[in-house]
Amino acid sequence: MKAIIGAKLLTTKAAQPRAKPFTIADSRLPGFTLRVQPSGVRSYYARWGRSGIQVIGKVGEFTPDEARERCQKILGNVVHARHPLEGLDTTDGLTLGQFISETYEPWVRAHRPRTAEGTLWRLGLHFKRWYGKPLAEISVEDIENWRLKRINEGIEPSTVRRDLDALSSVLTRAVRLGKLAETPMRRIERPRIDRSPKVRYLDAAEEKRLREALSERDAEMRKARESANRWRRERKQDQLPPLPYFGDHLTAAVLLSMNTGIRRGELLALRWANVDMKGRQLTIEGATAKAGQTRHIPLNDEALEVLRHWKEQAPAGERLFPIDTGFKTAWSKLLERAHITAFRWHDLRHHFASRLVQAGVPLNTVRELLGHGSMAMTLRYAHLAPDQKAEAVAKLVRP
Repeated sequence: MKAIIGAKLLTTKAAQPRAKPFTIADSRLPGFTLRVQPSGVRSYYARWGRSGIQVIGKVGEFTPDEARERCQKILGNVVHARHPLEGLDTTDGLTLGQFISETYEPWVRAHRPRTAEGTLWRLGLHFKRWYGKPLAEISVEDIENWRLKRINEGIEPSTVRRDLDALSSVLTRAVRLGKLAETPMRRIERPRIDRSPKVRYLDAAEEKRLREALSERDAEMRKARESANRWRRERKQDQLPPLPYFGDHLTAAVLLSMNTGIRRGELLALRWANVDMKGRQLTIEGATAKAGQTRHIPLNDEALEVLRHWKEQAPAGERLFPIDTGFKTAWSKLLERAHITAFRWHDLRHHFASRLVQAGVPLNTVRELLGHGSMAMTLRYAHLAPDQKAEAVAKLVRP
């Protein structure tokens, strides 16, 4: 429907709510529209192209002439490749979506490159319906209702907390930049999660089976490569590279993880420049570390031997493991072969820490090796430490 959107139209039957929402296009300014909802809410919009749309405001917040004037400015901004609301809104009118796209996204990609994509994905998945809402209008009630709905749907508290943390990061950034007086997240009750969950690590029998499964897998792949090369020789074709140590990258990656405790993302980001064979040290650079802090991990004999063999066998290049898909399929098949259940790749990190604590290594040293920012995360391994209480009180001798 087309009509002149004005005060007169708003009082007519044509602009009153119906059973279904509908739109009235302004006959004087192409792109200026009025959207009428069954609930009675009537809002002005600016539209352009096939899918461009920007809410201007509700009837009552602006007169039709004021809304039309704002629409003209919005469409002008679009034509000149500026943000639709540039020059229009004060800080009070800055929307969540506008702040994320213009300010937060560039910041998080620059300062949190490892987690930026996941954070932006969470924001878009759970809070996109708030993107047109001014930052100042996102209330404690809005967030609390969202939280309760998720909890009542049976979503894990840890998942709800991560989603809330993503929103909190945006609102906190807005406060620091003076775009928001205070963040409503301060009054939101975060879902409680178990801070001392059961740590999954390999017992001696499981570790033995895992190592045997790796050796068997490598032997099968070497045998298959030798068979393939015999077939190629018979047909005078080029030979495939030999496999002197490993069938592929999996064994090297697993053993390196077990002996250094590095995260999978850190492992995949490793470059040979991060490996100091002579100094027996592995450097995890701040840009790839979860906490953003560079750390140095000593290499024990097994880790050093694995790296030397892998360097001799691996394809030439800067990265240790030039793959982009991770280890999901190969890892699942390996665990099945080793008859190990409920063990994630990340649990190799727990296995590394558990072995250290069981060997009597101080928790603060374990914290530094794992790259934990505080002792709280490392304390989950404390119960594995040898009982030193009797040994401690025995040192109190009678004077």
